[in-house]
Amino acid sequence: MRRPPPPVTPSLRRRGLLAGAAAVLLAPLKAPAQAPSPLPIFDAHLHYSEDAWERLPPPAAVAMLREAGLVRALVSSSSDDGTQKLHAQAPDLVLPALRPYRSRGEIGTWVHDAGIVRHLEQRLERYRYVAIGEYHVYGEGAETPIMKRVVQLARQHGLVLQSHSDADAVERQFRQWPEARILWAHAGFDPPERVREMLRRHPRLWCDLAFRSDHASGGQVDEGWRAAFLEFPERFMVGTDTFTPERWWFVVEHARWARQWLAALPPEVAERIAWRNGIALFGDGLVARS
Repeated sequence: MRRPPPPVTPSLRRRGLLAGAAAVLLAPLKAPAQAPSPLPIFDAHLHYSEDAWERLPPPAAVAMLREAGLVRALVSSSSDDGTQKLHAQAPDLVLPALRPYRSRGEIGTWVHDAGIVRHLEQRLERYRYVAIGEYHVYGEGAETPIMKRVVQLARQHGLVLQSHSDADAVERQFRQWPEARILWAHAGFDPPERVREMLRRHPRLWCDLAFRSDHASGGQVDEGWRAAFLEFPERFMVGTDTFTPERWWFVVEHARWARQWLAALPPEVAERIAWRNGIALFGDGLVARS
């Protein structure tokens, strides 16, 4: 005959509580789960032009780039003084590109302005860069003496050309220097099928996706662009394009948006487009040489 359990006295209740507390204290502690680090971003298309300097001084601009989680930022400006201000503030982050424009308003005239050549030569004598650009040139404009001299200077100094151009102007620049490395700004605003054709034809052509949104929406990648990214995972980069001061306040949001749609691609492709391609093309730029 089984004996009934002893009554639960206050003494027994206290012992049970103490035993439970001891078990909790002796249990192995688990480290709190940590959120994964955000995907680093190489922003391949930024400007810090004169109209942004007062509204967003260099320390504030650099703080914004760091908040966005950028590992490098390719910066060109009108005038180049803006780029030098940012590079001096953050040489570990900012990669300087030499824009031909001495001030705003020269986008449509610079390829016919002989003074641009001397300006570029003087800046190249004084500072170091990883690229010439971003500059605007279309079609036969790539055949002007000024544009040809830009290609020569890039060749002489071993610089990438960041060309805001139609496909015709890109072709003409490669004919002048077949070994050129050209970063095609905005992927020419061409559809993905045309971009793929150009990338097949020119193995030394890269594309930035600055100021484009047709490649992704709602965290999903357009199928035409997906095919381009999967065929050429090593040839695309993201970019914000801060062509007006107001665009600077979009840098953090743009990086967040880029991470959303990149997450829809295979991880190795996402990493290449997010930052590895930029490092591969520019290396550590001036960072390793500073």
